[in-house]
Amino acid sequence: MAKKAHPKSADSKKESKETAGLTVPAASAPEETSQTAFDHLLSQLRQLIGDARNRAVRAVDEIQVQTNWSVGRYIVEFEQGGAVRAAYGKRLLPLLAEKLKADYGQGYDASNLRYMRLFYQAFPIRDALRHELCWTHYRLLTKLDREDARQWYMNEAATQNWSTRALQRQMGTLYYERLLLSKDKVAVAQEAQHNLEQLDAGPRAFLRDPMMLEFLGLPGAGALLESSLEQGLMDKLQAFLLELGKGFAFVARQQRISTESKDFYIDLVFYNYLLKCFVLIDLKTQELSHQDIGQMDMYVRMYDDLKRGESDNPTVGILLCESKDQSVVRYSVLHGSEQIFASRYKLVLPSEDDLRAELKRDAEEIRLAMKLKEQG
Repeated sequence: MAKKAHPKSADSKKESKETAGLTVPAASAPEETSQTAFDHLLSQLRQLIGDARNRAVRAVDEIQVQTNWSVGRYIVEFEQGGAVRAAYGKRLLPLLAEKLKADYGQGYDASNLRYMRLFYQAFPIRDALRHELCWTHYRLLTKLDREDARQWYMNEAATQNWSTRALQRQMGTLYYERLLLSKDKVAVAQEAQHNLEQLDAGPRAFLRDPMMLEFLGLPGAGALLESSLEQGLMDKLQAFLLELGKGFAFVARQQRISTESKDFYIDLVFYNYLLKCFVLIDLKTQELSHQDIGQMDMYVRMYDDLKRGESDNPTVGILLCESKDQSVVRYSVLHGSEQIFASRYKLVLPSEDDLRAELKRDAEEIRLAMKLKEQG
């Protein structure tokens, strides 16, 4: 006697199932076309991988925030530990940075250690931290003097899922302060929302976050910030200057240099032992702006203040711009250093014309190679 067919259970009718904490949609129906089935599979895999990456980012963010909070606590407690420890004074953070950078990289330089100390002082209760926020969020929040403002921005950023750029925008427009003072709070909130809509709404790029890469100790973090064209040009320019045979020694690539409020990354840093000076190179692949010129001048000034030794000559910067319309090369020296640049530096450094020709030639080669690669 044939067995009766049992009706499918409610569980079997579910369109998705839970796997390792991730939602995986059910398999495609038999009547679907092959193209529809493929598209559905692709959608499933994208969701799976996207969810996994988001979970990984969240996990690393939370661990990094907790670690940096604890680092700040240890530093504060050490500084409060009596006359013997207090004797280190202002030397403490530079001394710690020297040791920690050697072990764990630029993420533990004196500037970041200062932020970690401020972080603990601004948020002394670790359990009150919002795990939805990353270290860059908290670095921004430590700049606020008022505790009520810090707490409000922290909770609002977590609740509204603000990116670090969104948080910076809202703080910069004094959103919280204007809400307190305004009688028309709805209008203020609508304006703030409009400001956020102008920002890039794309997901945070895990592999393009230098703070996270430094925390994880991944090599070549800076190189991941560059596009294919920028990467290729940096490779060629680095080789070009070293092959000149005029005293260039490579120092760093995508070297971070920090102010109290912001981090900057210099594309290439050399030391010229004939001129006894640092040479900074910044590359742009879009039309040159006054802001770019001012930024290079700032790099030169900061490098003179932070890196230049007593026996070193003034730092020189080279701003390179390679756009599809033109190649631009501009040297940058601080006011007062023009004479030494004209009389000595120009005898050793490549001319603007030489650099412009090299930049144009390299860019044409790279664009051609990229086009051929796209064509298969």
